[in-house]
Amino acid sequence: MNRTRASWTLMAALVLAGCAGAPGIGERNFEGSGEPTVDTGAIIGEMSPPRERARIHTELAVAYFERGNMGVALEELRIALAADSAYAPAYNVLGLVHMDLKELELAQNNFDRALSISPNDPDLNHNYGWFLCQTGREEQSLKHFLVAIKNPLYATPQKSYAVAGACALRKNMDRDAMDYFERALRLDPVYPPALVNLAQLRYRRNELLQARDLIGRYNKLLDATAESLWLALRIERRLGDRAAENSYAQQLRRQFAGSREYQNLIRGDYE
Repeated sequence: MNRTRASWTLMAALVLAGCAGAPGIGERNFEGSGEPTVDTGAIIGEMSPPRERARIHTELAVAYFERGNMGVALEELRIALAADSAYAPAYNVLGLVHMDLKELELAQNNFDRALSISPNDPDLNHNYGWFLCQTGREEQSLKHFLVAIKNPLYATPQKSYAVAGACALRKNMDRDAMDYFERALRLDPVYPPALVNLAQLRYRRNELLQARDLIGRYNKLLDATAESLWLALRIERRLGDRAAENSYAQQLRRQFAGSREYQNLIRGDYE
């Protein structure tokens, strides 16, 4: 899984309890070349309670994880768990780090430990659901997304609905996927992952006016991608709007001439 580079379409929304964000954990902005910083309040050391030390070092681990510095992230998590061996968010982040390193057995073990401590934590269930989806257990993953969604204190259930939709698509569960994306949009009408994925589903079902509306909203919210322009172009082609189709073709040529989508356009391979 890409770290802070995860695309809206892929929807690898990673969340850490206490510093939740999307699409990356914590959504810290690391401009410049300095090291990640965390507001520690007092001094990190024996004067701080164990749970507070664990929290601080876990947040530091998240920061290093986002920068791709896995060695330091693992060291911070070691310190966190030395301070408080029952701190579930530290095991949660360990699961994510080992998942990123393709150490899947270690990732599984750490997610299991986190869930044994905090089985109803929505952020943990979201992350574990994503792990299951990425390791071929899509149907199992949906149960954990729903645990997250049902928690009334979960701040971003639209993320779990959207990722559940993406996982359902991997099993060709189109009806379920559509329902999840629609639920995400009822909670947040401009949530990009749900917009683009639901637009693709509507296109496949030949529901072209709905698909046009969805991809149009997506392209207004974010800088268009080769994928989103290509989808918009094909929708207009089916609708018979040649002017709009040509406009998207020109944008694709100008912005993404090296893309697979532009090569498909040149070949006339629209499906």
